[in-house]
Amino acid sequence: MSNHTENQLNSFRKNEFFTYHNGEKAILPFLQNEYETRLAGLRKIMKKQGLEAIIMTSMHNIGYYSGFMYCSFGRPYGLVVTHDKATTVTANIDGGQPWRRGAFENVIYTDWKRDNFYRAIAHLIGNARKIGFEGDHVTGAMQKKFTDCINDLKSFDISSDTMAQRMVKSDAEIALIREGSRVADIGGFAIHEAIKEGASEIEIAMAGRNALEIEITRSHPHSELRDNWVWFQSGINTDGAHNPVTTRKLKKGDILSLNTFPMISGYYTALERTLFLGEPDAKSLKIWEANVAAHELGISLIKPGIKCSDLCAEINEFFASRDLLQYRSFGYGHSFGVLSHYYGREAGLEFREDIDTVLSENMVVSMEPMLWIPEGNAGAGGYREHDILVIGKYGAENITKFPYGPEHNIINE
Repeated sequence: MSNHTENQLNSFRKNEFFTYHNGEKAILPFLQNEYETRLAGLRKIMKKQGLEAIIMTSMHNIGYYSGFMYCSFGRPYGLVVTHDKATTVTANIDGGQPWRRGAFENVIYTDWKRDNFYRAIAHLIGNARKIGFEGDHVTGAMQKKFTDCINDLKSFDISSDTMAQRMVKSDAEIALIREGSRVADIGGFAIHEAIKEGASEIEIAMAGRNALEIEITRSHPHSELRDNWVWFQSGINTDGAHNPVTTRKLKKGDILSLNTFPMISGYYTALERTLFLGEPDAKSLKIWEANVAAHELGISLIKPGIKCSDLCAEINEFFASRDLLQYRSFGYGHSFGVLSHYYGREAGLEFREDIDTVLSENMVVSMEPMLWIPEGNAGAGGYREHDILVIGKYGAENITKFPYGPEHNIINE
């Protein structure tokens, strides 16, 4: 680094915020025109709502509109969008990486004075006062700080509008989700191969996670390798869909739950399957087959024009007819895209009784019924299948290829 550049950087670092491009732009998961198209959609929301600027603060929306996925670690992050500019606002601890891995401009704020983040935001919005915020993400404390830094602020909640935009995927997004589903299957086959009596949940999960990351490294060399994970549960640990991996060792007769989650550049995909180590007893097999039948029913119902709540009602009726509805664990599926177990969720596109969203072309959803039979009952355990479907003009395509059901997923060593 030249003395001039070093002196310039040191000067910037003394300020509340500064701009510094370190290195060259990275290859992002999408081409620049994809991000420009997303911003164009956001600016339509701005125009419709009469907004002068929008301030994004969530990982999922900043990632969706700019390509940059932040690691908060207690610091706020933002994306300021006006009618002619988009700028991420990031902490100095991240250096130049947010600019390199973002599609637009970047401003870095320093820690030298409290609330420099909010001062940087106020600088970027200029005289704008009608501002859109994510009402489902901005806390009361954050809202107060924005109000303190922006005089005469008039805030509007745009979280529902941005979620509606994210729910309909572009062709480029669908292509990446297809890749994620393919990688999830690879992790599933690695887990299937590793299952044996006496092996621990964590050993088996590691085999699946390693397979995911090796394949992502091979097929997506420019992606961020962040947060690919596997949950593998056995016996009583199958009762929750999100139960952590433990050191429990597998025993003959165990019900098993396989779950792989590739995260290619912030895009979540998943594979989930019920298995048994050895032949299941008759009651367990009957419950498993019923859940598989519900899974297949749900897949057959996914198509443009059906309401989420109506689909849910049909599966409820199916389970009720078999006296199993009381064992249903959660809704029957959800949207895919920029989301994760610790950030983001397109809550307006879930198969639940209280969601009336109508399915349309280019939405991507899961079908994942789960039954939980408590300990002490015949067939105890959690039964879950999960496939990903891309909705087309007339129907839906199942892009999950790992087989489900007793024919493939009874492990006899």
